[in-house]
Amino acid sequence: MASIQKTQSGYRAFVAKNGIRKSKRFNTKREAKEWAARIEYEIINGKKIAAAMPFGDLLERYARERSPQKRGARWEIIRLEKLRRDKIAAIKLEELSAKHFTEWREKRLGEVAPGSVSREMQLMSSVLNTAVREWQLIPENPLTGVRRPKRPLPRDRLVTAAELDKLAESAGSDLKKATARAFHAFRFACETAMRAGEIVGLTWDRVDLDRRVAKLIHTKNGRPRDVPLSIEAIRLLKELPEMDPIFGLTSRQLDVLWRKVRDKAGVKDLTFHDSRHYAITRLSKKLDVLALARMVGHTDLKMLQVYYNEDAEELAKRLD
Repeated sequence: MASIQKTQSGYRAFVAKNGIRKSKRFNTKREAKEWAARIEYEIINGKKIAAAMPFGDLLERYARERSPQKRGARWEIIRLEKLRRDKIAAIKLEELSAKHFTEWREKRLGEVAPGSVSREMQLMSSVLNTAVREWQLIPENPLTGVRRPKRPLPRDRLVTAAELDKLAESAGSDLKKATARAFHAFRFACETAMRAGEIVGLTWDRVDLDRRVAKLIHTKNGRPRDVPLSIEAIRLLKELPEMDPIFGLTSRQLDVLWRKVRDKAGVKDLTFHDSRHYAITRLSKKLDVLALARMVGHTDLKMLQVYYNEDAEELAKRLD
């Protein structure tokens, strides 16, 4: 039951119902009573309230309470906001079923690549699992058992020497300009296998030029790692004008400027992330599997197969 106590700074309301205890301070007794009455109602009728909640409200709560705790918060919140604009977001939780998600999947597959659909399904499943296990709003996850689209084959796109020349001409050589630094970042990625986010976040206090090591604190898997730097990687760093972060670019700037450089150069079907494929394939000739996995930050050796793209002709030469 609810009780209201006078305090030095106002009033504190206490609610104890069905094993749930909550309290909150208010400036007036009226506010305290209204809050206590609302909380009691929500506890008693919690399942009914949750059942009538649109799926979109659940997505909004997750974006507000859970997403900010993650490294990729910005992109996850953007995806959740987009999902809230879909028709499926209007369906009440009590009515939401595997059928709705199957229909959503088929519609979505006509709009984006299977990999994107799979990632969006994974995000929605995380939201629903939180609603089941932590918020206890629904008894089970209706997405469980809904078939995910087949994973597309790993990309095997490697940049060529001729394309690097075109990109260099497109970007220009003046590293005081952000456009040139965007291509410089790509070249650095080809040397180190570092991801775009790791490169733009690199600061001088994390680089030891004498030991030739870059220390990464914020990585995709959340584990810090030290990246060995080749002589060429050191040279690329020393060519940059003095600024901190080292490349003087945000993730957004790098994405936009890289696309601008690539399109102007007329290079087709090449992403910034393809630099990682190029680097790992090249580094595999110098490092053993364990050393390579340590350098690029893979805890699962199977992931190296996704990025390792040496062709059969090159392998044949190594047999002799």
